[in-house]
Amino acid sequence: MNEKKNKLIALAHRKGQLCASDLSEVGVSRSYLLYLASRGVFRRIAHGVYVAADQISENETLQATSAAVPHGVICLLSALQFHEITTQLPMETWIAIKRNQAIPKIKDFTLRIVRLKINYFDCGIEEHQIQGVTVRVYSPAKTVVDCFKFRNKVGIDVAREALKESLAQDKATVDEIYRYAKICRMLNVMRPYLEIVR
Repeated sequence: MNEKKNKLIALAHRKGQLCASDLSEVGVSRSYLLYLASRGVFRRIAHGVYVAADQISENETLQATSAAVPHGVICLLSALQFHEITTQLPMETWIAIKRNQAIPKIKDFTLRIVRLKINYFDCGIEEHQIQGVTVRVYSPAKTVVDCFKFRNKVGIDVAREALKESLAQDKATVDEIYRYAKICRMLNVMRPYLEIVR
């Protein structure tokens, strides 16, 4: 029994998280994982997603969101927080999905869904590995542009702070921001702000 438990813990550390499909690698049942979770060996971070109890990540919510909505991309306030270019602390996880995709039903945490046209959705996606979990998040430059695009949702002050901080911390260049502003049809809105910082 301890051998299976140790293999499961090692697998969780290697992959970053466990779900039912991972259990066949070790030859254990889902009920055994639930049993270990009830004993404090694993923690549930989302429906059907577990991590080893000693694994603590400051981006755990982003891991859980990425596992629950693999076709989505972390955006706006959550992306700003991930890139450390804001003073905002969002109470929910902001995630973008394509306009025609179904909205995921998640009970474990609060999502703020943003629907994007495919040409806006597909640009500026970065993939980061967090404890073995692939987290898709928009780049700092694309996030800044999105903040201006959705300024009615996040506020113009947040958008201006994101622009200022991303440039001050060298997380994005004016040229990158211009490029995404052009793709997302935000150049006219953003031009006055970009000319101030040039």
